[in-house]
Amino acid sequence: MATSISSFLLLLLILSCAINSTPVASSKHGNDYLISSEIISHPAVEKQSHFRFYWHDIHSGPNPTNVRVAQAAETNKSSTFFGVVNMIDDPLTTGPDLSSKLVGRAQGIIAGAGIYKLEYLMAMNLVFTDGKYNGSTIAILGRNEVFTAVREMPIVGGSGLFRFARGYVQARTYSHDLVTRDAVVEYNVFVNHY
Repeated sequence: MATSISSFLLLLLILSCAINSTPVASSKHGNDYLISSEIISHPAVEKQSHFRFYWHDIHSGPNPTNVRVAQAAETNKSSTFFGVVNMIDDPLTTGPDLSSKLVGRAQGIIAGAGIYKLEYLMAMNLVFTDGKYNGSTIAILGRNEVFTAVREMPIVGGSGLFRFARGYVQARTYSHDLVTRDAVVEYNVFVNHY
């Protein structure tokens, strides 16, 4: 009986090794572009980091960080800026004052996506420029309903120390000037990474 159990366990071990080390070959069902697919296990432990910084969106003055690059013919008639496309290169600081420590920049595209509400499509990279995260990025792609107290957007990836990142950000408006449209937004970033 002990021999048959040992033989069975040895067979399971062999089958397990064979299954886990065999790449998936492309099939005749249209997957000619798949070169290989292997089960992997990441040697590092996944962790979640929580960052808080302030996003300074500057429309006014001689050096704006948010500029309009395109708009639809109907955008000027829209109370929600529907159809507008802006590029951003906004400073990220540790405090709400622009003179506080600069830790990175938010670079990307903001597009007016709401016909009835002020809603934007946000496609941006949080580019770190300070400390051990210098050069690493977190990619965000999501909906931002501007006048909602807390807006949540997904993290869809990253680079450098945030390779394979996932998670979410929560944005809260700290201040907003309705005349200049300049805004300071507190970002809480919850990112899972290795």
